[in-house]
Amino acid sequence: MSDLAAYDPWSAGFVADPYPAFAALRADRPVFFHEPTGQWVVSRYADVDALLRDRRLGRTYLHVAGHEEFGREPDADFLKPFWDLIRAGMLDVEPPVHTRLRRLVSKAFTARMVEGLRPMIRALAEELAGALAAGGGGDLVAELAEPLPVNVIAEMLGVPAEDRPLLRPWSADICGMFELNPSEEAQRTAVRAAVEFSGYLRGLARARRDVPRDDLISALAQVVDEGGDRLTEDELIGTCVLLLNAGHEATVNATGNGWWSLFRNPGELARLRADRALVPTAVEELMRYDTPAPMFERWVLEDVEVAGAVIPRGAEIALQFASANRDPEVFADPGRLDLARDPNPHIGFGLGVHYCLGAPLARIELAESYGALLRLAPGMRLAQEPEWKPGFVLRGLKALHVEI
Repeated sequence: MSDLAAYDPWSAGFVADPYPAFAALRADRPVFFHEPTGQWVVSRYADVDALLRDRRLGRTYLHVAGHEEFGREPDADFLKPFWDLIRAGMLDVEPPVHTRLRRLVSKAFTARMVEGLRPMIRALAEELAGALAAGGGGDLVAELAEPLPVNVIAEMLGVPAEDRPLLRPWSADICGMFELNPSEEAQRTAVRAAVEFSGYLRGLARARRDVPRDDLISALAQVVDEGGDRLTEDELIGTCVLLLNAGHEATVNATGNGWWSLFRNPGELARLRADRALVPTAVEELMRYDTPAPMFERWVLEDVEVAGAVIPRGAEIALQFASANRDPEVFADPGRLDLARDPNPHIGFGLGVHYCLGAPLARIELAESYGALLRLAPGMRLAQEPEWKPGFVLRGLKALHVEI
């Protein structure tokens, strides 16, 4: 099979193990145009790093050109509620709008506030890990990886406990839109979830604006910068949806993928069990070794040259984070899991102006969940080999069954 044919993001085999294909691409075709997706694929660390920082690329092109100018079809009318919601947050906008939104959100979503959540996160992680241990095992994804981040974000936002079961389905349905070439059914499902979720949050935000509480929605509703600027209601809603989607889906995958990596590397798992002080560096290495969000897309706003290839304005680039994180030019013996790897400049959280705002929260959640399982289920072992979900843009396991 050729290097180009080996890159097949819809193939179950590729999703399960994309790394041999990435190694071949980095060596022989580090930049190429992929006809099935209509994207330029970039696989080397140096190129991905440079393009993430290059302002000639953007998450969107709508601030500089219309769809027709970029050779794209206009959004279907039925997608308007979805894109209105997504483009009200900071993920799919560029400076100066992105700069303004990030500045305002950062005033409420502070490092001090995030660190203050650690005791709550630890208690929740121990409750979930304890229940898994008491039951003699189960599906680690469903019983710990999924409920931990969704409950943390719900607690942070101020979503009442009785409403929290709504959040995970909404998040999963919305994120289905970000896979490559989603079906019309997936698109309509995402629109329905966007309408329901934004409607729910709008009611909650208005209640918090009238009667503030000690939660992030109240803080976002009240935040004002030195010039008197504040978030609009739509921007507040878009921000809350982004915090849930970005902070939940990737963290679920990072937890499941991480434990699957540990089970496949029993020597490193034994090392971690013997020295729990390795947890912080283990979190970074597990993010590098099997990146939960392996690909991010950018639009080319001005022609760029990458590894000798000229990529024209209007093109879309697929930046392969998972490949970059296994590049031997940056990481010694990149296919080896080393929980004490230092330095470890992985790009699992991105780089540049779109660097993940929730990275500190994700690191705390992962560290506390690994720590809780190491303490309360020290003998945890794999019960059966897992299957991967079909998506590649958000890459994770369907389930991870363990025994204790």
